[in-house]
Amino acid sequence: MSTATPDRGGPLRRFLGAPFSPQTYSNLAYLALAFPLGMAYFIGITIGLTFGGALVIVWVGVPILLGTIAAATVIAGFEAALARRLVGTDAPAPASLRGFDPADIPRPGNGVIAAVVRFLLRPTTWTSLLLVLVKFVFGVVAFSALVAVGATVASALGAPLLYNQPGVTYQFGGYTVSTLETALAVSGVGVVGAFVGLHLLNWLAETGAAVTAALLDVADERSGPDGTTENREPADVDGTDDESA
Repeated sequence: MSTATPDRGGPLRRFLGAPFSPQTYSNLAYLALAFPLGMAYFIGITIGLTFGGALVIVWVGVPILLGTIAAATVIAGFEAALARRLVGTDAPAPASLRGFDPADIPRPGNGVIAAVVRFLLRPTTWTSLLLVLVKFVFGVVAFSALVAVGATVASALGAPLLYNQPGVTYQFGGYTVSTLETALAVSGVGVVGAFVGLHLLNWLAETGAAVTAALLDVADERSGPDGTTENREPADVDGTDDESA
C-alpha cells in the first residue's frame, strides 16, 4: 500500500501551494462524494442484511445475504478505484474482483458451492462489509469538516463586504466586527484559515483513502488464474526466489 508522493519543496512552499494544486481539488471531490455514497452504501447493505437474515429460516434469505455480501465487495472495488483516481492512493480491489471475468461465473451444478465457499473464505469479503460501515462514518466526518471549514473561511473572507451593511450586526467567533480595520484583520485570518483548512482536508482525504487501502490489502492473499487464492511467499534477502538444485 502506498500513497501519492508529496510535492517536493520547503514547508512554506508546500503550505502556500495547496490552493493551486489540482490534487487539492481532487481530494475535495473525494470528500464531497463520501457522505452521499456512504449513506447509500449503508442503507442498501443494511436493508439487504436485515431482510436476508429475517428470511434465512425459509432459505429465501440465503441468496439475499449472498447477494448483499457480493454487493459490498463490488462497492469496495468501486471505493478502491475512487481512492486511486482521486487521491492517488494505491488501494487494491478485493480479491474476488482481481482479474474478474463474468464468463468465469460458474453455472448451477458446476462448482457453484465451491465458488461461494472460496468467496466467503476470503478475508477481503468481510473487510469489504466493514468498509461499508467505515465509509458511512467517514462520510459524516468528511461532510462535517467540509461544512465547518467552508463556513468559517467564507464568513471571515466576507467580513469587509458585509460588516457595514444596513441592519447587519456582523460577528465572527463571538466578536462583533464594526470597523473596516477589524474587518480586514478578520479577512486576513480567513486567508490563513483557508490555507490551513485545505491542508486539513487534504490530510482527511488521504487518511480515508489509506483506510480503504488497508482494509482491502490482505498481504497473504492473491487470486490465482483458476479463481483460487494464492499465498505470497517471502522472497530471499537478495530479492530472488529459492531454486532447487
